[in-house]
Amino acid sequence: MKKLLILTLITMSINAVVAQNLMSPELLWKLGRISPLGISKDEKNIIYKVSTPSVEENKSNSKYYSVPVNGGNTIEISDYKSLLADKNISPDGKYTVYNEEVKIDKVHGKDFYPNLDKSNAQIYNGLDYRHWDAWNEGKFNHVFYKSNGEKSVGIDIMKGENFDAPQKPFGGDEDYIWSPDSKSILYVCKKKAGTAYAISTNTDIYEYHLETGITENRTESNLGYDTNPTFSPTGNLTWLQMKRDGYEADKNDIVVSFKGTTINLTANWDGSVESFVWSKDGKNVYFQAPVDGTLQLFVVDFPGLTKKLPQVVQVTNGDFDVSGLVGIVGDKIFVTKSDMNHAAELYSYDLKKKVWNQLSNVNTATYSSLALSKTERRYVTTTDGKKMLVWVILPPNFDASKKYPTLLYCQGGPQSPLTQFYSFRWNFQLMAANGYIVVAPNRRGMYGHGVEWNEQISKDWGGQVMRDYLSAIDDVAKENYVDKARLGCVGASYGGYSAFYLAGIHNNRFKTFIAHDGVFNTQSMFGTTEEVFFNNWDFGGAYWEKDNKAAQKTYTEFNPANHVDKWNAPILIIQGGIDFRVPIGQSQEAFQAAQLRGIKSRFLYFPDENHWVLKPQNAQVWQKEFYKWLKETL
Repeated sequence: MKKLLILTLITMSINAVVAQNLMSPELLWKLGRISPLGISKDEKNIIYKVSTPSVEENKSNSKYYSVPVNGGNTIEISDYKSLLADKNISPDGKYTVYNEEVKIDKVHGKDFYPNLDKSNAQIYNGLDYRHWDAWNEGKFNHVFYKSNGEKSVGIDIMKGENFDAPQKPFGGDEDYIWSPDSKSILYVCKKKAGTAYAISTNTDIYEYHLETGITENRTESNLGYDTNPTFSPTGNLTWLQMKRDGYEADKNDIVVSFKGTTINLTANWDGSVESFVWSKDGKNVYFQAPVDGTLQLFVVDFPGLTKKLPQVVQVTNGDFDVSGLVGIVGDKIFVTKSDMNHAAELYSYDLKKKVWNQLSNVNTATYSSLALSKTERRYVTTTDGKKMLVWVILPPNFDASKKYPTLLYCQGGPQSPLTQFYSFRWNFQLMAANGYIVVAPNRRGMYGHGVEWNEQISKDWGGQVMRDYLSAIDDVAKENYVDKARLGCVGASYGGYSAFYLAGIHNNRFKTFIAHDGVFNTQSMFGTTEEVFFNNWDFGGAYWEKDNKAAQKTYTEFNPANHVDKWNAPILIIQGGIDFRVPIGQSQEAFQAAQLRGIKSRFLYFPDENHWVLKPQNAQVWQKEFYKWLKETL
């Protein structure tokens, strides 16, 4: 008995030690990243990919796995494609649809002057000369189809068109589908070029008829985004729709074409859809959407042409994100699920029993040995009397009797939700493991708190949203465990803008700032960003519109460059060299201003990264410099 007791105590001691391990940048980038590929043709297994970054090789390596839909042993597989239905093969099995890049426009000097073949000049007659992280070289994605024969030749269904399908930069084969009768191909495309392309969000769903070669626009009446086409089990075309042209963060609705009419299933619901999947009987649509600082699963019924209004019901609830929809088998829906302490894993959710079942365990062993941070909900009253959700992330082994340095985290977007996401760069778990409390407010502009809350940030970048930030940090700073003399402010993209702006108005709240790919000068940003529609909408117009009060406020009062004279704290400025969304000049201007004003500042530049830092070794440098700066200045 005595020996057993001693052994138990030893085991407990070992486990206690193991549990005290903390997240580190090195460990973070050893975690596997799961990507569900689909449900097997026999509906017995879920197929998924796991990508694991290799810092040594500076790339990611992938493996493929299969797990039974009811849970069980996971097996590694090599030939995953044969297990999955190929959506690109027509339902009748006769054809394959695919995409290829096609040279259409003349751009290079040698295109115009063939004898000058060593010239590297580029000539443009309109905007859209560069997008995201690539220059327009006159090449466009086109949709092709061909017979499933050995020597079949592909047919370009967009021949001669200087438009992209799939959409650049992120579109894939989800941008085109077969009709159920195999007689047509439907695809997403924004059929605009040059300047017209840069100022518009008007994508449409086009239908190409194989027999006639005629293409028709199925969504011509809608002026905003039309995306994610799919057919219901009963053959009804369904897609996601935003109404307003030029507004990329408009309410996203599920729309169904049914018997000559269009039915908006979520028109009367105060939220915005991210993705959806039909039930097998065609009676319901399950979808994922932000709500109250999380991503949850919802369902809406399909009433057809009855007088009944569609009813939206929230299916799941909790402090986690339902971060992806895989499909449905029987009573189970398959998703990925994450929270601020755990990267996404594959789960099933029993729609009748309301029970979760974890199917994959890519990183379970790693997390089991870590001391995890604690995440708390906090509701703060804003200056205009609203209730704002603030996520507060506490360090592992948190002791309320101690004082901790605290970071205000400013989310990008600006109209993106701040949920229970797990980032491999802006990782709250890692920040907390380094001894920092993180304050992450669901400020104005974020999805998940109603359409009005989401839209309040447009044309008001430096207004109520900044008061929301300060309300959040001031409220949390009342706690005795917050070291009020050691507050920092960090963020990227619009979060970077927020850091630049708050640096000029913070009234000595913050001791240090970090801004990654942030907007510093709203006027030069308007003149250099590639998606002009974004700033045109959110800024309220162009800087030369002198009678436009909203726009002029953006370029004067809400311009961080106009408040540099009040900067009084150190600032780390991070920039990707091929970020065309927020071009390098924004960070250069900010760094130059800080240096010439004698403010401690550092410029971290990644020549081969875009708006994100994607390469493993660059990501390690990012993490090391991030925490080195905080140790130096906070």
